[in-house]
Amino acid sequence: MAHDHQDQHGEHDHHHEDRPGHHHDHTDIDWAEMAPLLEDQAELYTPLYERATAWLAKRQTEPGLIVDAGSGPGVVSCLLAETFTGARIVAVDSSEPLLERARDRAGRLGVADRFSTLAGELPGVLDDLDYPADLLWASWSLHHLGDQRAALAAFADRLAPGGTLALLEGGLPTRYLPRDIGIGKPGLAARLDAVHEEWFAEMRAALPGAVAEVEDWPALLTSVGLKHTGSRSFLLDLPAPTTDRARRCAVATLTRMRDVLGERLDPDDIATLDRLVDPDDKASVHHRPDVFVLTARTVHTAARAA
Repeated sequence: MAHDHQDQHGEHDHHHEDRPGHHHDHTDIDWAEMAPLLEDQAELYTPLYERATAWLAKRQTEPGLIVDAGSGPGVVSCLLAETFTGARIVAVDSSEPLLERARDRAGRLGVADRFSTLAGELPGVLDDLDYPADLLWASWSLHHLGDQRAALAAFADRLAPGGTLALLEGGLPTRYLPRDIGIGKPGLAARLDAVHEEWFAEMRAALPGAVAEVEDWPALLTSVGLKHTGSRSFLLDLPAPTTDRARRCAVATLTRMRDVLGERLDPDDIATLDRLVDPDDKASVHHRPDVFVLTARTVHTAARAA
């Protein structure tokens, strides 16, 4: 699934906030080519993930086995290993090139002795786990599955008694620029959000076995027999002037929006996006002094009965 990635996987980032960069037809993607970008974007979000994992650590005993369902290049998988120093980690993803990066990362960070990977499609691949999970982390992976309730039930089935499912879904769209950027019509980001919501609904409807669900995540978690134990949103606030990594990620996101949503956009907005990603244009994200990163992600936790 390749999801820990970008901010909304292009806005993955797998992310989501699933942005057009989040590919849902994975068959035509060269993950080896995409991997550096996905890792770059996940690293940009590390402050947010650190707060989320610290919150999890305060709310439960040390897990023996943690499963990252939809791990992508393993940035969060390794962060979980660093947060829970006594746990074994299994990074699960459909992309072997991304899992290779996850293993390499674990080696660099000195957690390889507690780190393994499992390749396959969610949720069925979880049946190949040797042991049930004490903590199952699923970040922006559930919405890639047609029947989300059935997938949650499969996640719940792979929890040990008393185990926790931590589901990252929802939050707020990422903002990189002010409302009025001096080129094009003000309010570009809001218009992109509206067009993206239409695209996302069509994508979801076209998934195999798609079932429409009200995105009340606590209620869905309860419906599969888990006890909802908390929800919390975590902020990523990187004000202007921002870093080179943030600029790279903003350019990548806007480029993928342009590529995926182009036929749905107003010609003026397409022209604005073209300028924003053009390295030779002084008004582009490459050069602007007002680029920032501001977003929020929501984590919902639920426990299986002991």
